[in-house]
Amino acid sequence: MSLAAVQTTRPTRQLTAVEGAPRAATPHVRAVPAGPEARGFVLYVGLDEAKAAAAGTSLGEIVEAIKALTAQFAPEAETHAAVALAPRGAGGRDLDVVRLALQDPSALAAHRDEVDEEEQDRAHAGVVVDISRKRLVLDNEAAPLTYKEFELLQYLVLREGRTIERAELISSLWRAGDDEEVPNERTIDVHVRRLRAKLGRYEDIVRTVRGVGYRFDRHADVSIRYASTPSPDLF
Repeated sequence: MSLAAVQTTRPTRQLTAVEGAPRAATPHVRAVPAGPEARGFVLYVGLDEAKAAAAGTSLGEIVEAIKALTAQFAPEAETHAAVALAPRGAGGRDLDVVRLALQDPSALAAHRDEVDEEEQDRAHAGVVVDISRKRLVLDNEAAPLTYKEFELLQYLVLREGRTIERAELISSLWRAGDDEEVPNERTIDVHVRRLRAKLGRYEDIVRTVRGVGYRFDRHADVSIRYASTPSPDLF
């Protein structure tokens, strides 16, 4: 799979939509600290050859068109095109693959953080509820939860300490118009039972509060990796 990126290396004049229109002052580039000057930019394009062909074009044609457009607006600009190569069928978003292949610093840093998290998961014997990546790891093995099962677990985890009534689970996790049939309060018990079966020996982290609903009980061997804030209504 090959993907394209285009770079200009000299300052360009500000582009205007109408020829001859007054030019506004060049805005400050926020990524550049005070002192240094901007000397160009990099444009990462996430697109493999098959997708380009399906759109009736090719990577080469797109690169040449961008270079020609740059020359039209800024004849003195220098351009350099670099093609990002990755194994055929490599997973991940095209744009992320391009940025990693071309050694984009922020992409490399994010990738290192992800690798570090995976190593931590392998070293953690117990439960890892990874909200950020929508997965559950049990004793270093990913649990095969369905999308709805993870949603159910996540809802309880994000409200740790609260007992959630069945009616609230239905209204929050199932909505009219969804492909899946909206359950009643009894079938919520079936969903919870399936979730517990996949939790195995850790099933008691999802506790039944008789006559009320369900609650997440954190154990010492449970680790939670939050996407942002721990909970919208934690108390």
